[in-house]
Amino acid sequence: MDYKVYVVQNEEGRFYIGVSEDVLKRLEDHNNGVSKWTRYRGPWKLIWQSEELSLGDARKLENELKRQKGGAGFYARTGLQRCSSPGS
Repeated sequence: MDYKVYVVQNEEGRFYIGVSEDVLKRLEDHNNGVSKWTRYRGPWKLIWQSEELSLGDARKLENELKRQKGGAGFYARTGLQRCSSPGS
């Protein structure tokens, strides 16, 4: 199975980083209240996803991005702009 690491962002600029086999289905889950942490913080917009990875590599990348969230490493790794917002 192939997995992707993804980053979604809400209107307040908060990020959620996760791993999924089906990123678009997972985004739908986030916006429909299936995921407990994102339930009351949406709506969410997909702003970045990785290439396809093994589960082990995807988990490593997910943890790396979560440790760097908001820091220069997060933005360098994803290519996102620091002021990136869903409406941009």
